[in-house]
Amino acid sequence: MVTLSLVVIWPAAEAAAQRTTATGSGGAVATESPVATGAAVGVLRNGGNAVDAAVAAASTLGVSDPLVAGIGGGGYFVYYDAHTHRVYTIDGREMAPAADGPDLFIDPITGEPLDFPTAVTSGLSVGVPGNLMTWAVALRRWGKHSLASDLQPAERTASGGYKLDSAVREEIRENAFRFKQFGSSSSLFLPGGRLPAVGTIMKDPDLAATYKEIGRDGVGALYGGPIGADVVGAIHALPLARDATLVPRPGAMSLSDLAAYRAPVKAPTHVNYRGLDVYGMGPSSSGGSTVGESLNIMGDFNLSHETRAQALYHYLEATRLAFADRNRYVGDAAFVKVPLRQLLSKGFAKTRACLINPTHALKSPVAPGDPFKEQSNCSLKTTRAAQPSDATSTNELVVADKQGDVVSYTNTIEELGGSGIVVPGRGFLLNNELTDFDFAPLQKGVPDPNLPAAGKRPRSSMSPTIVLKDHRPFLAVGAAGGSTIITSVVQILMNRIDLGMTLPEAMAAPRASQRNSDPTQAEPAFLRLASTAGLEKLGEKFAIDDTSPLDPKIKIAPTIGWAAGLELLSGGRMQAVGEPKSRNGGGAAGVVKQSG
Repeated sequence: MVTLSLVVIWPAAEAAAQRTTATGSGGAVATESPVATGAAVGVLRNGGNAVDAAVAAASTLGVSDPLVAGIGGGGYFVYYDAHTHRVYTIDGREMAPAADGPDLFIDPITGEPLDFPTAVTSGLSVGVPGNLMTWAVALRRWGKHSLASDLQPAERTASGGYKLDSAVREEIRENAFRFKQFGSSSSLFLPGGRLPAVGTIMKDPDLAATYKEIGRDGVGALYGGPIGADVVGAIHALPLARDATLVPRPGAMSLSDLAAYRAPVKAPTHVNYRGLDVYGMGPSSSGGSTVGESLNIMGDFNLSHETRAQALYHYLEATRLAFADRNRYVGDAAFVKVPLRQLLSKGFAKTRACLINPTHALKSPVAPGDPFKEQSNCSLKTTRAAQPSDATSTNELVVADKQGDVVSYTNTIEELGGSGIVVPGRGFLLNNELTDFDFAPLQKGVPDPNLPAAGKRPRSSMSPTIVLKDHRPFLAVGAAGGSTIITSVVQILMNRIDLGMTLPEAMAAPRASQRNSDPTQAEPAFLRLASTAGLEKLGEKFAIDDTSPLDPKIKIAPTIGWAAGLELLSGGRMQAVGEPKSRNGGGAAGVVKQSG
C-alpha cells in the first residue's frame, strides 16, 4: 500500500452530489448523504481507488448520519478487483464478547426473555464493533492511500460540522428519550437539552479527535488501546445522566475481546441468474444465501414474458419460501453447519419452486425445505415457529473507480441510535447488534442457528451484491432496512434484469416485502399499482407498515428500505443511483466527470 498525502477538495464534490442519479466517467459513488458522497468523489479525484473512496464515505457517514453508521458498528464489504477479476468479501460483523452465552437476553429472575426495548438500550446489546477493522483490512489488501488519509474528510466534517437535515433530525427526535438517559448522548445530540432545528450546524469535536488518533496510532487504538478502554468503560459503567429514569443493564465486553477481533476475508456466495453472475455475502450474513435462493427459484419462471402481476407474484412467493429456509438454516458458520452449497443449488430451488401455486398464494409461515434432498413430491407444510426480526437502521454505499474496481458495502449500528450510548469523550454511538440474536429458540425441539454464544456473530440480512456480465462488473447494489434488505435487493435485480427497467427506474419502483409472514409489507405506492389488484386476486394480502412515531410536521411516508446502486455502462461510463427524493428524502449520487 502506498501512503500519500491527500488533500481532498470535497466541498465542491459534495455540492455535485446533491443529485440522486449521476452519469459520467472516472468513478461513481452513491450513498445516502451528499457529504459522504462528496467525500468519496473527492478521494477518487485525488488518486484514490474504490476501496479508498468507500472508507472515506463510510467514515464520513459516521459523522453526517451518526444514528445509523460509524466505528461503533459493523458490516459486510463486497469487492470486485479489476486486476484479478475476482470478487472478495470481508466479514466485519460485530461479535459477542467471550463472557456472553445462550442466556444473554434471559432475565435471571424470571427466566424469561427480556423485552426488546430493555435489551436494546443496554450494555448487553453491544457487540465488538467491526467497521474500523474492515476498513483496515480492505485498505491493507487493495487500497492506495493510508487509513489516515482516507479518514481526513470525515475528520474535517466532524470538526467543521454538517448541516442537520430533516431526516437525521427525525432520527434524533425518535431517540430523544433514550439519549436523555446518557449524559454523553444528550450533550452530542440534544445540545442544551433541546432537539436541534433543521439547518443547525452539528459538530462532533470528540469524533474528530478520535479519527485523528486512529490515523496517527492505527486501529489498535480501538482494538485493545485507549479508545477501546473507553468503549469498555462505557459498557460496564454506563454514562447515565443525573436525571436518568432508566436503569440499563451493563454489558460484559472486555478489552481482550476488542484485541481479539478479526474481520476475515471470505469467499462470496454465487449464483447464475439469466446468464449473469450474482455475488453476495455468505454467513454470518443471510443476505447472499437468501438473495441467491430467491433468484434461483424465480429462475424457474420466465418473468420477462409474464404480466407485471405474474412476475411480482413469483417474486413474492420465491422470497416467502427462501425466508423459511433462511430462518431455519443460516447462522454464523463458525458455530453452526450452514448447508450453503445446498441452499444455493438449482436442484433445491426446483423443490421449492414447484410449491408455488399458479392460482393462489401460499399461506405463511411455510415450513423450511430439506436442502439435502433434491427430489420432492411438492407436498406443502406449514410451521408455527415465531418469525425473527431485524432492525431497520442500516446504510449502503456503492463505489466504482476508473480501473473498474467496484465496492458494495453495507454497515450499521443496528437500531436507529444503536444502543443509545455515546462513548464519553469519543463522539460515537455504540451498536446494539447482539439483539439480532434470537433471545430464545424460535420453535421448541428445533435447532435454532441464531442463538447467542461467546465469540459468535449474530445473523444479519445485509446483502451487498455485485453482478458480473461476461466476467466484468455490470451492477452493484445493496440496501438498508433490516430483513427487508433482502427483498429490496431481489426486487431491484428483478426490475432491472427481468422487467427491462433502467437502474433508476428499478430502484424507484414501489416495493413490497414478503418474508414468510402475512400480510406482505408494502409501500403505499405499491398498493396503487394496477398490478396489485391482480396480486390480490391470487391471494396476496398487503399492509402498510406505519408503526414509527413520526413527527407529523415531517410527514415522512412509510417506505421499505433504502438502497444504493450503480451500473457500469459501455465506453467506460458509469451511472450511480441513489433513492428518489420521494423515498425518505432521497440519496446522493456523484461521478468524477459528469456526462449526459
